[in-house]
Amino acid sequence: VPIIGNKEMKEITPREADKYIKTLQKTQPVEVGGRRRQTEYMTPANIERVIKLLRSAFKQAVRWEVIARNPFDFVTLPKVEKKSREIWTAETIRKALDSCKDAKLFVAMNLAFACSLRVGEILGLTWNNVSISDEDIAKDNASVYVDKELFRASKDVMDTLGNRDIRFVFPPVMSNPKTRLILKTPKTATSVRRVWLPKTLAYILREWRDTQQKQKEFIGDEYFDYDLVVAHHNGRPCDCKNIEKSFNRLKEDAGLPNVVFHSLRHSSTTYKLKLNHGDIKATQGDTGHAQADMITRVYAHILDEDRKVAASIIMSQHNLRAKEKAPKVLIYGAFWRSRPDSNRGPSA
Repeated sequence: VPIIGNKEMKEITPREADKYIKTLQKTQPVEVGGRRRQTEYMTPANIERVIKLLRSAFKQAVRWEVIARNPFDFVTLPKVEKKSREIWTAETIRKALDSCKDAKLFVAMNLAFACSLRVGEILGLTWNNVSISDEDIAKDNASVYVDKELFRASKDVMDTLGNRDIRFVFPPVMSNPKTRLILKTPKTATSVRRVWLPKTLAYILREWRDTQQKQKEFIGDEYFDYDLVVAHHNGRPCDCKNIEKSFNRLKEDAGLPNVVFHSLRHSSTTYKLKLNHGDIKATQGDTGHAQADMITRVYAHILDEDRKVAASIIMSQHNLRAKEKAPKVLIYGAFWRSRPDSNRGPSA
């Protein structure tokens, strides 16, 4: 039931906008698709998203001269507590990979950490965009080319995207589905990119491709060949929910810290900045972000291990300087004690 939907736009003043926000703070979240509400009332973060959408809509109304000013430009939003996303260290990721028994999850985790790929980009990656020949590996040119991503879309979303952004629509498994899995172009132009692979990952992908080929030959006509790198045993596309489910099972079985799969992309960005000594543009080329400040503001995390190293370096330099100064102090002390005409007391 819309709270302000039955009002004319000119009736929405800054005061009405503030009242609307207070009403939202006492409004229960809507349960969609069987997902239970996590909080009693709408969270400040979701209220901020609602106001952001309304501010954009009313901005358009001002452009069209429907109203004189945007009432949502001056509202007071509830304070949003920004929580930093937890990430895994390289040691934890190594333990996770050693404990992983799901082959497709193993490949997806490697692509997320080594290549900084989004989960949709991993699940939409096709073999024709993977360069892992002997010559490529020998010349350090093994790479993946990201030009599409897997996305679950409703019919309305598909109508909005149109043929320009949708590359392929996968046939549904069930009859009359409400949503469809599609391959679509990435959300920004910078997301279309080539990412180079370490040799270890190139060999992992070659072994995985051979395994898929054997599976294809074994199943025969029942295999759905969509050329996907990460797919189910029968070749059908793997939804991001399947990856998250397998990832959650891995965390529980191996006793790993609770993070989401997307955190691997954060870990990747953090370690790449560490290895390339803060080269933001090079890191941006791998992550595909449109804005460089997203890397430092959102994706780069502070590593405790780096802080410990920095503390050790500072202490070692401090001790070195102390040793350099120590002989001078001894010489001066011996000089004053040896002077017969010195009238200085013990303090000297």
